Amino acid sequence: MTEEFAGKVAIVTGAGSGIGAAVAKLLVAGGAKVVVADLNEEHAKSVAAALGDAAKPFTLDVGDPAAVEALVAFAVDTFGALHLAVNNAGIGGASAPTGEYAIEDWHKVIQINLNSVFYGLRYEIPAILKSGGGAIVNMASILGTNGFANAPAYVAAKHGVVGLTKNAAVEYSAQGVRVNSVGPGFIRTPLIDEVIEEDEAEQALIAKHPIGRLGRPEEVAELTVFLLSDRASFITGSYHLVDGAYSAV
Repeated sequence: MTEEFAGKVAIVTGAGSGIGAAVAKLLVAGGAKVVVADLNEEHAKSVAAALGDAAKPFTLDVGDPAAVEALVAFAVDTFGALHLAVNNAGIGGASAPTGEYAIEDWHKVIQINLNSVFYGLRYEIPAILKSGGGAIVNMASILGTNGFANAPAYVAAKHGVVGLTKNAAVEYSAQGVRVNSVGPGFIRTPLIDEVIEEDEAEQALIAKHPIGRLGRPEEVAELTVFLLSDRASFITGSYHLVDGAYSAV
């Protein structure tokens, strides 16, 4: 990869593993300075250490708006600016039909998977504007447009992320801030590994993808980093699938 992100500063949430870690790695390879943000302090430190001086860890709960504000301030204080952000952190949540879904489970998923994206945008956008513009990618899901039995909170949150992305793009694209969302299929990450404890469950998920396998974090990261780059300069307000044809069936 060329140094296309030289001089750029990025935040990646949920960067202690999976897709977030893969995104952080590509950004650093492209010359960016990256804040590796994660709820798990050990994971954030480990990923940042592996990436060298260009990466710094930050531990937070993305469901806490004050913590997200502090994250953005840390990036600016540490590296002098903010140009790029990937709001990637998320959880799967409880599994139950809508008519039986626990209220507390609903609130938890909405807080982490939707409200946190708003908190990110709320504090990232002003900082990016002050830095002269940049780009944001919000991690949605194939379930940003589809339903999935027994996951009402997750589906609602990811639909919300797609809508929030479009709205922010309409508001800020003319000011030099592009905002897009990515819709991964089922990707081999720690989050998915928690779901597919049995081989039968794994095969059922694979069967939903005509490509015949689950995705890899690096495949989502490649698309995400492209959208952050100047190569995607006319792309904003869009929702981009990386799902092995899951949504084409």
